[in-house]
Amino acid sequence: MSRLTHLDSQGRATMVDVGDKADSERLALARARVTMRAETLAMIARGEHPKGDVYATVRIAGIQAAKRTWELIPLCHPLMLTSVKVELREDGEEAMIIEARCRVRGPTGVEMEALTAASVAALTLYDMCKAVDRGMRIGPVELLEKSGGASGDWKRGEDGS
Repeated sequence: MSRLTHLDSQGRATMVDVGDKADSERLALARARVTMRAETLAMIARGEHPKGDVYATVRIAGIQAAKRTWELIPLCHPLMLTSVKVELREDGEEAMIIEARCRVRGPTGVEMEALTAASVAALTLYDMCKAVDRGMRIGPVELLEKSGGASGDWKRGEDGS
């Protein structure tokens, strides 16, 4: 197992120095699932939510979250993201899948940005719909794939997870 990169030799939290790392094209894809009542999902799909366009609001929330990850997650670097895409799709009659894809050209990866985007988008969906469905469930939130950097490419399932 690799050592934890955010701890120094004395076990103290530290920000990783990426100053000497070469820039490379990096991509990460994360997913969140939100389960809800069929009536709630149907209301969203029909565009009849009293708060407005749920899809647009959730996408914007995810994009904003990716851009502000460095402010939310300790020890994350601020990144000049080149692309953030948040997509939603129905999964059966009682769930919404949110996928967040982040891209950057830089010395460090964008996994945390993609995971933060998917998480905040899911929380926004919950917030918009809680008045009609407080029993919604969020999860799992997971990294599906990442590419670029010294550690190379990774896809969920390839390493037994």
